[in-house]
Order: sequence, then structure tokens, then C-alpha cells
Amino acid sequence: MSSRSAIILPGGQFGPFAPLLMFAADAAERRGAQLLPVWWDEPDRPLTLTPDERGPWVLDQVKWAVPEPPENALLIGKSLGTHGATMAAELGLPAVWLTPVLTSEFVVDALRRATTPFLLVGGTADSLWDSGLARELTQYVMEVEGADHGMYVPGRLAASTAVLGDVATAVEDFLDEVVWPPSAR
Repeated sequence: MSSRSAIILPGGQFGPFAPLLMFAADAAERRGAQLLPVWWDEPDRPLTLTPDERGPWVLDQVKWAVPEPPENALLIGKSLGTHGATMAAELGLPAVWLTPVLTSEFVVDALRRATTPFLLVGGTADSLWDSGLARELTQYVMEVEGADHGMYVPGRLAASTAVLGDVATAVEDFLDEVVWPPSAR
């Protein structure tokens, strides 16, 4: 049995099994990780919080859901869940951050303090994404031209589902080459 685990931190709207998170979690699970999905106990609460209150709220939620994160854990978060970057920095955990809130000092400060690799995934049409900052924070960046915060691109839905596939591949590559390379299996 693998000692790997993946803590799944959802965005503000769709829970830990929305498509982007689901495929990222599937990539971890296919590599032997036990999935530890987090559900916000008050899903509408983030809408009432100021940007400065969101980070501490997310961390409280994660600590309640996963009181003792496993040592060999991976964090996978979408949007609101990227406030969990503080946990990754404090515990030295690798991470996959989907549409991170790069406009939040709380998130950016945590990413700057990270000592382990993390992948950032975002789109150029997302107002919470900053291409230059993403590349300053990590060498592992997947950016999609024209993608919004949901990683949808203009045009037919098939184009957006292709983006979903590309994100899944980027996550698989990151896990195979950086987090859990064959020598670590």
C-alpha cells in the first residue's frame, strides 16, 4: 500500500470533484495516492469574507478536515483552495495549484515561502492570474492563452474540453517528473 496521499482543496463553487480537480486527483490516484477531499462546511461563507479573511478561513477548514496531513502528501487546489499554499509552505509539501488567486497577498506570500516544487495552471483571460508573477514564483507553469478562471476558452466547448485534457497531462507530467519520479516509486 502506498504512503502517498493527495489533499484536494476545492474552489468556491463546485466542491472537490469539479472537472479540473477531478482529473488532477485522478492523476495522483493513478500514481498510488489516497485521495483526501476537503468539503467546505459552509460553502457560501467565502462570499461573505473579505479577501484578507479568506486565507485563514481556508486553513481552518483544511485543519478541521485533515487534522494531521500525511508526510508524503500532495496538495491540489483550485482558486479558493489555493489559499492552502500556506499549509504547503509550512509543511514542505508539493502542490498543484489550478487557477491560483495570484491577486491575493496571502497566496503569493505562501508561494514565495514554498520550499518544494509546485505547478501553477492558469489562463490569460483570468483576472486572478498574472503570467509574469507565475513564472517568477515557479518554473512549473502551464498557461492557456484565452482561458478564463474556469479554464474555458472562447469558441465551441470541445476547445475547452481539450484544455481540460492538456491540464490533466501537465499534472501527470509534473507528478511523474518532479513529485513522484520513477526513482521514487
